[in-house]
Order: sequence, then structure tokens, then C-alpha cells
Amino acid sequence: MPHKARTIESALLAKGFRRHDSRHRQFVFIDDDGRPTNVRTLLSHGGNRDVGAPLLAEMARQCRLRRREFDDLIRCPLTRERYRELLVERGIV
Repeated sequence: MPHKARTIESALLAKGFRRHDSRHRQFVFIDDDGRPTNVRTLLSHGGNRDVGAPLLAEMARQCRLRRREFDDLIRCPLTRERYRELLVERGIV
């Protein structure tokens, strides 16, 4: 299921990512102590365009999530706290 670029950006920011502008919009996950982690993703689409399945799959991989978990992160059933717990359980943070 595609998601709008604006929706993805809003969800990432709400879940503890911070925007770092470079050539593309880069988002870095910030840990509870305010330090950046090695979890990051890019969002190159602007405006309200749909982001399709291939790019969503790549973003999920970059965020260290399965595709269904990434959809939950965007749609909000996956909270920031639970996302961080998943990263800890998987030895990423």
C-alpha cells in the first residue's frame, strides 16, 4: 500500500527521527538520550506524491523493520517506545 511522502515525513518526525537535509531529505533516529543512532533513511519524494512499494521496502530495511512493521510505524500503531524496543531487541541500539 503506497503512502504519501508528507505522511511518511510526519510519522518519522513523530516517532523520534530528526530531519537532516542534504541532497535528499535524510532522517536519523534519535535515541532517548538525544544522541543520533545509526538508524537512518532517505525520502527523496517531495510534496504529496505517493511513495511506492519498492521505495517503502528500502526505507523499511534502512529503518531495520519488516515492511509490515514500517507500515505500522507510518500509520501509527507502532509507537516510538515500541519501535525503540524492537531496535534494542534486535541489537541495533
